[in-house]
Amino acid sequence: MRRTALLVAAATLLGTLAAAPTGHAAPFRGPHGPYGQGLDHCTATTPDTASLACHFDVPPGAYDVTVTLGGDTPGSTAVSGETRRSLLAETVTGAGQRVRRSFTVDVREPEGEPTGPAGSPGLDLVLGGSAPRVTGLRVTPAGAARRLFLVGDSTVCDQPGDPYAGWGQLLPTHLKRGIAVANHADSGESTVTFLENPALFDRVEAAIRPGDPVLIQLAHNDKQTDAATYRANLTTLVERVRARGGEPVLVTPVVRRWFNADGTLDDGALLVNGLGVDHPAEIRALAATLGTPLVDLTALTRARVEELGPEPSKALYLTTEKRDNTHTSVRGATEYAALVAAELRARGIVPERLLR
Repeated sequence: MRRTALLVAAATLLGTLAAAPTGHAAPFRGPHGPYGQGLDHCTATTPDTASLACHFDVPPGAYDVTVTLGGDTPGSTAVSGETRRSLLAETVTGAGQRVRRSFTVDVREPEGEPTGPAGSPGLDLVLGGSAPRVTGLRVTPAGAARRLFLVGDSTVCDQPGDPYAGWGQLLPTHLKRGIAVANHADSGESTVTFLENPALFDRVEAAIRPGDPVLIQLAHNDKQTDAATYRANLTTLVERVRARGGEPVLVTPVVRRWFNADGTLDDGALLVNGLGVDHPAEIRALAATLGTPLVDLTALTRARVEELGPEPSKALYLTTEKRDNTHTSVRGATEYAALVAAELRARGIVPERLLR
């Protein structure tokens, strides 16, 4: 009974496979044996939902994914993958309409946080949304694709479970085929630990290729790092990125949702640590000294949180769900990723042709 229901759900989502584009590729062979591409790699997730889970047995690397959305009836489709990574924002299609979208995915082991669970090998995609309609799916190697590396903490990382979400987890929705977000952010890390643990910056450094942007946002966990050490650690990260030919970008941290009585954010919310070190101010000064691009996410998120005020701003964080005013909800991560993407465009960090 369950198998029949799953087949019916899959048929509803896929529509008529004969309508798939003629460019739908045949299976290809990789270094670990044959692995295919297409909707035959997908199964309905549950009998009562129309979303599909797709798995491709591919080795680590960058992969271009092209989906053809639409069907005989109106639809609204989103694509996610790996560890809850948003890859394509919800896209609306009308009855009989077909829309093709492409993006590039970074596949690695572990697939999410560097010190977290390994996840499943290969590439995992979920074709979902409020009314998913998909008629074509193509996966091909993208060895020449650029990577946008993220070095950060839990406010940036690919969070493994609801209701948490890092802004780096939503950033891929702003990128087109040709560049993949390689999110190496890890919960609980500081400038000290990111340099000390070989699973963290050493792995980023080894993967950087000339021209790859590397966004660095570390401050939340530098609670007892003095100013001189903090500057020295950030300088080391910048210099090591440059030595590999990468393009370092310093990012001030997202604010916490801690208000003063007058409706402004307090010093703790603005990342002044227990030693009185003003992390955003240190980052701004260092960016000017080292000549690196700066994304002032502290200023941007402060403006947004103070604009909303104490009550509405709860929706950006996990205030209600977890009594947590540091980590963002999906809505908060979505808004903050959009702020980062706008800065990537405005400062020319990512070429316009690679941005949505």
